[in-house]
Amino acid sequence: MDSKSFDIEKTVTKLVMTDNLEEKKQSAKQILETAKQKGIYPASIHQFYMARGRNEFEGFTVPAINIRSMTYDLARAVFRVAKKHSSGAFIFEIARSEIGYTNQPPVEFASMILAAAIKENYSGPVFIQGDHFQLKADKFKENPDKEIEAVKTLIKDAISSGFYNIDIDSSTLVDLSKPTLKEQQHLNYEVCAKLTQFIRSIEPEGVTVSVGGEIGEIGTQNSTPEDLQAYMSGLEEELPEGVTGISKISVQTGTTHGGVVLPDGSIAQIKLDFGTLKTLSENARKEYGMAGAVQHGASTLPQEAFHKFVECGAAEVHLATAFQNIIYESKHFPDDLRQKMYKWLNINVANERKEDQTDEQFIYKTRKKAFGQFKKEVMALPQQTRDTIAAEVEKQFEFLFKQLNVVNTRALVEKYCTQQ
Repeated sequence: MDSKSFDIEKTVTKLVMTDNLEEKKQSAKQILETAKQKGIYPASIHQFYMARGRNEFEGFTVPAINIRSMTYDLARAVFRVAKKHSSGAFIFEIARSEIGYTNQPPVEFASMILAAAIKENYSGPVFIQGDHFQLKADKFKENPDKEIEAVKTLIKDAISSGFYNIDIDSSTLVDLSKPTLKEQQHLNYEVCAKLTQFIRSIEPEGVTVSVGGEIGEIGTQNSTPEDLQAYMSGLEEELPEGVTGISKISVQTGTTHGGVVLPDGSIAQIKLDFGTLKTLSENARKEYGMAGAVQHGASTLPQEAFHKFVECGAAEVHLATAFQNIIYESKHFPDDLRQKMYKWLNINVANERKEDQTDEQFIYKTRKKAFGQFKKEVMALPQQTRDTIAAEVEKQFEFLFKQLNVVNTRALVEKYCTQQ
């Protein structure tokens, strides 16, 4: 396809607005072809992270950005910041649960990211990640093979769409009732090993997908060096010789996804254990050659906390809710649409309301689930409205890039992550 005759805006709109998966795939193919013509390509961050594990560089923490709404517009904002600061070390991601409630199948999400890169004249490797490709504990208990197959199907779909970075979250299977740490982590590392082998069997030729593991489910008790040792020793035993393992490890240090909501709808101060994060990052590199530890649920931390991730050597930090909050709370977001979305939540997600929750707490905790239902309405907002809201979020992206010190990382990334 001649990229000069390619109407990116029209293709993006069509991709979001159609419910026909085959039509989405056709638009996605056009976007991918155009991206490659312009030197934009989906990439794995694996080799870059392995170099970090060898201590070939340090001094920054990679932001992994979950985009739940206005994906094309917000990705454009990220690329503008990246170009301004010559940044290359950043990731776009979406979790298994988010794919569902935001109604963004992998082929659509990846295409929105690549389309944004085209629009902003960005070039080079683009990291798209499956975040929390998680096994649901109740479904696993009911039928382990079926739940594993469900995650395999998602992984296959994601990789075929350009997700060359996959975070396997089997930490939901940790059983703290078991007498030893190794036994507690057994199902976690066993399932992670199975899924890692599956990924290696389907990854494109010349691509080593970056795979992440997780030892502590977010919102539970803090992870320990002993947890890491038990998990990694088991994982290494389960992975056949010659099969490439994981490049990073997600840990729990005191956060919860979305933060803890107070009765008035504000967010409680989080006491994040940076000491634990530092120790686990050091152990991950020194003992296992990984990039370090990964922090989830961090976007609602106080602004002054973000530079600490760099200080304690965290490899990656996952950020989501704060960007969603800026969208919903922007004075430019139409109030009639916002109230329509909240009304839908009160009717359709009422079963998630806890007895002691205030209206503010309920809306804050559930409003992410309205994005999928109203995806087309948001996409249909006037371009000026979307641009103005995206500009507000862009300020937060720029702040985070500076705090996490990923400015001037483009050349370093391109050294390790070449086009396949």
